[in-house]
Amino acid sequence: MSAAPLVRGWCPTAWRPMAAGDGLILRVRPRLGRVSREQMHVVADVARAHGSGLIDVTNRAALQLRGLRERDWTSALDPLIAAGLVDHDPVREGRAMLVAPDWRAGDDTHRIASALLEQIDALPPLPGKIGFAVDAGALPVLGASPADFRIERAATGALMIRPDGRPTGAAVADGDEAAALIALAHWFHQSGGARAGRMARHAAPLPDWASDTLSPASGGVAMAQGDHPLGVAIGLPFGRIDADTLDKLAALPGVTGLRLTPWRIVLVEGATSAKLPHVGPVDLSVDACVGAPACPQATVETRTLATRLAPHVAGRLHVSGCAKGCARAAPADVVVTGRVGRFDVALNARADDAPARSGLSADDLIAFLESHPDAA
Repeated sequence: MSAAPLVRGWCPTAWRPMAAGDGLILRVRPRLGRVSREQMHVVADVARAHGSGLIDVTNRAALQLRGLRERDWTSALDPLIAAGLVDHDPVREGRAMLVAPDWRAGDDTHRIASALLEQIDALPPLPGKIGFAVDAGALPVLGASPADFRIERAATGALMIRPDGRPTGAAVADGDEAAALIALAHWFHQSGGARAGRMARHAAPLPDWASDTLSPASGGVAMAQGDHPLGVAIGLPFGRIDADTLDKLAALPGVTGLRLTPWRIVLVEGATSAKLPHVGPVDLSVDACVGAPACPQATVETRTLATRLAPHVAGRLHVSGCAKGCARAAPADVVVTGRVGRFDVALNARADDAPARSGLSADDLIAFLESHPDAA
């Protein structure tokens, strides 16, 4: 029997990188999920000089610089801090905030997220994976993205606060949204939320002011690839971009910055389709973690296999190097999970669910998918 995968109770940050099979992972959380053109060049330079040059965009719209060296990763911090990409305070840098990426200066999302950043020191001690979402556009778009405390648009049109794991929330007065998020974080801390680790697992009764029957508005959709009012949205295969490509995007005429999203899409501000290097649409229905050898938890290669399997799957495909399922927490139509160098497969399942078949090779997987009417 193989050992259970290691589940860490914290996420990497710029000040606390995480070891992987290809070196250290250093995570950068740009303010408001935006990287200016000048900052794009800084990220590219740091990724090349101190790491492998590979950069991942996470499902919390952060950047992960890969392949940094244990002996000198701290030297990567100075240019990132100087560029305003990393906070000089490790505690502030550890606060995760996800922002609806199509915000405009002065709109509700921008206003609330900016206010929360200004008051970030008022937050209590929180577990490392706790995060906030500010999703105050006409329709919420971040409902499927990980966050513990949310400000979003209610079906009534009002703004509401909603803790993760609760289907409804409470109205919040205009201008009080950031203070409400901070108050809910204090309630979480004082009511023993650290023991649960995440809001969705915390069973304590909510305070009266945060408990109501408002439902989020429906109909919001994730950003699509292609032309956008703010520029051009481009898909990243498995959420990865390299330093040279980032430099090239920043150098394009009219480009002012890059908006990060939790959907493996980046929005190139100010770009036009005519000026972008030709890139075809990316199949975003395929999820795959970095796999072996880059991840020490994985015993199998994942992304080449995912590309090979994708034509044989009609719906959502998830290939995971281990049962942690880092690339996708939700169920997929077909999930393939690595185990001791072989593969398990399950349908309409998560990576840690019981498999339909175990111990398969890559060829066995294709034969299974071609013969199974629920998969192909």
